Amino acid sequence: MKVYTITPSWLIKSKKDFQDGIKNIEKLGFRIVNRNFPAKLPSPIEKAKQLHKAFLDKNIDIILAQRGGYSSMRILPFVNYKLIKNNPKLIAGFSDISTLLNTIYEKTGLITIHSPMLINFSKITKFTVKSFMNAINGFPEKNLFRGAPVKVYKNSDSAVTGTLKGGNLITLTALLGTKWETKTDGCILFLEDVDEKLHEIDRCLTHWILKGKFNKLKGLILGDFRGVNNKDVYKIVEEQMKIKFPVVHCPWIGHTKNKISLPVGATVKLDTRSKKLEIIN
Repeated sequence: MKVYTITPSWLIKSKKDFQDGIKNIEKLGFRIVNRNFPAKLPSPIEKAKQLHKAFLDKNIDIILAQRGGYSSMRILPFVNYKLIKNNPKLIAGFSDISTLLNTIYEKTGLITIHSPMLINFSKITKFTVKSFMNAINGFPEKNLFRGAPVKVYKNSDSAVTGTLKGGNLITLTALLGTKWETKTDGCILFLEDVDEKLHEIDRCLTHWILKGKFNKLKGLILGDFRGVNNKDVYKIVEEQMKIKFPVVHCPWIGHTKNKISLPVGATVKLDTRSKKLEIIN
């Protein structure tokens, strides 16, 4: 399978990380078609053109973000969503790339992959590779939590089904109130963040709650929030609303060594009794 890497966010600073990422991805049987180390960050319009070029190329199977950071939301007004819908293929990344993953699904119905990026492949774990390959191969392993630790914060008497959406909390919060915000009614939402202080996480989650984004959730998955106690993140929600949906914590979603690759836009079933998250389409 051929992979085209894009730079919708920041650049990889280390050429060694860039080259190691390519080497480790190609060990898995993929081929990176654009191997030149980018030295200059494209403008928002140039980033959108790069995205369009990747989707239009019939020889490309996977579009993979090089890294996250900040600024991918700047390209949203310049993206041709009709072009993407008419030329569907896998697009993958996480962190700041959450803006693209969720917006592309909202605008086109194309399922996107919340997964490690090129920079993450410079140092990769067996679990991360296995989960990534499961996603790329169409999820033959239906239980997305297979092999990962899961803690239940709020049980549900029965399994719940919904559309899986989510990603980086700070990034997705910035889209609230815009025409690119993520719709959450009927969703199983996963959220993660990295090196944010608890009061900043509180501000973001409170924004979601005040805007009613949690009112019709089917389930909530709290990933890793590096630097804070995850139970404190749950308490922010618990203290502000009567939670009527199951809530679980999976520390292998987010900026961690072991990363689960998740299908944004897929229909999934969350079962707190068996601690499973199963893709059902």
